[in-house]
Amino acid sequence: MDAFRTVALVAATLTTGLIAGLYYGFACAVMPGLRGTDDRTFVGTMQGINVRILNGWFALGFGGSLVLTVLAGALHLVGDAPDGPLPWIGAAAALYVLTLVSTFAVNIPLNDELDAVGDAGSAAASALAAVRLRFETRWVRWNAFRAVAATGALGCLVWCLVLYGRATA
Repeated sequence: MDAFRTVALVAATLTTGLIAGLYYGFACAVMPGLRGTDDRTFVGTMQGINVRILNGWFALGFGGSLVLTVLAGALHLVGDAPDGPLPWIGAAAALYVLTLVSTFAVNIPLNDELDAVGDAGSAAASALAAVRLRFETRWVRWNAFRAVAATGALGCLVWCLVLYGRATA
């Protein structure tokens, strides 16, 4: 049982770290880098990112994080010490759920608005300016929220590894 607990907890930590890093990278580099571009470049780049991010590697981290965190929690339900990692696993899952809620409630609908403009290379300049105005500030703000929540989830899981390591040493 200890081996399954360890693998699940490590895998949850790794996948959560990957997603936290993705959101952090967007917050610190991608969006600030795009801030200075013209509307056509901004919209076209974000449209391209939104298409290319939908792949199996992203899905593994994005969905796997919650699945693996819940699995780690389930494996710790039986026989976990009173001061063990279970409450922290729960906190990590709750924080990660917040990233999912904000993604599905805010970021994806905003991405869909960008897509609705059509090909950025041939769209009217006024349409590009309007969609960017509705998109950029709100998307950046909610991505920062996701970065903080995912990093909090990662911190909780790292602490779980510490507690679990102490308990099994």
